Amino acid sequence: MSVAGLLLLLFALVAIDVPIAVALGLVGVAAIVLTQGTDMLANVALVMFDGATKFPLIAIPLFIFAGAIMNSSGISRRLIAFASALVGFVRGGLAMVNIATSLFFAEISGSAVADVAALGSILIPAMKRKGYPGPFAAAVTSSSATLAVIIPPSIPMILYAVMAESSVVKLFVAGIVPGLLGGLLMMALAYWFARRRDYPVEETFALARLWAAFKDAAWAFVMPLIILGGIFGGLVTATEGAGLAVVAALVIGGLVYRELTWPHLRAAMVEGSVQTAVVMLLVAASALVGTYLTEAQVPQRLAAAVIGLTHNKWAVLGLLNVFFLIAGLFLHSAAAIILIVPIVMPVVQAVGIDPVHFGIVVTLNLGIGQQTPPVASVLVTACSVAKADIWEVSKVNVYFIGVLFAVLMMVTYLPESALALVSLFYGR
Repeated sequence: MSVAGLLLLLFALVAIDVPIAVALGLVGVAAIVLTQGTDMLANVALVMFDGATKFPLIAIPLFIFAGAIMNSSGISRRLIAFASALVGFVRGGLAMVNIATSLFFAEISGSAVADVAALGSILIPAMKRKGYPGPFAAAVTSSSATLAVIIPPSIPMILYAVMAESSVVKLFVAGIVPGLLGGLLMMALAYWFARRRDYPVEETFALARLWAAFKDAAWAFVMPLIILGGIFGGLVTATEGAGLAVVAALVIGGLVYRELTWPHLRAAMVEGSVQTAVVMLLVAASALVGTYLTEAQVPQRLAAAVIGLTHNKWAVLGLLNVFFLIAGLFLHSAAAIILIVPIVMPVVQAVGIDPVHFGIVVTLNLGIGQQTPPVASVLVTACSVAKADIWEVSKVNVYFIGVLFAVLMMVTYLPESALALVSLFYGR
């Protein structure tokens, strides 16, 4: 089977609504059988098992579970209350509350879909009650949730690190500045919308209320300090930090806030299991395709073709940006990373692009893909919560996508914006 035939079969299956993990598995099996014969079918299960059992991948279900516990134990609600007390007095402040809360939530969950599902169910109805149009509320919630894949810990970064054999911790550090900058720029854009369209002020600023909200949410702030402090301080690996996140969420939600009942915990376990199963099935199925591509030497041939065009790493980064932006239209971020990164890494290495720098570029590209139809998993979730038409939301969301694109260009062509902290903490 040629690579072109493999891709055509994959897109044909996806077009008829075959789940992408199943489509990848079917394509991988077909490619292996057609090129190596049916005797290789015995290895299919071994390849899938090996692909899904790499140690860093254990962090994914743990971070997902920690985020699910947060949703069920009042931690998310306290973060929203603190953000409201902090910036709610500004015109359009509830939109800024939405963005600020996403920044906090991103430091624990690492999942944009979890972010928009958890916070959107609270903040979108609240924004609509205050007079914000539904499409604007959905656009703010959707785009700010994408910050969860940029700010550490990030599930797409974990997947990239495994596929590119790069450092998870360095990727986490490199995502801090782009993530915070993206959040601040989105807040500025929300303020511009609010001034232009006369959106409401949430409430007057009161230091006493801010202090009360801070005290109530203080234990929630301990979680990122424990997780990220342990990881960046070298005390724990990213996988062990994910385990700490679960323990901290259980202790804070169950023993401190006393809102984590058994039904809540059971719901969190079910939610975490379902999300984990989706991601890990993708990982296992993609291992089959990866095995075929490696044996067919597709990455090496692609590297030779690109280098034949140019050796300039900035031009290569521009080409790869276009490639990933197009891929993001049709593939979920996990699938795109798993399927594409192993293919393009020889090109990246050949022209001297830092793999950590490239990891942030890939993550931002696929974060934009979460907002651009037809797939747009995060945007679709936000529209579902807001009960808003996806095209009406996209008319507003294009401005917030512009912010993400500006951050992408900054990181692509000013790599120190992402790598300065990495150099400071770990050297080069």
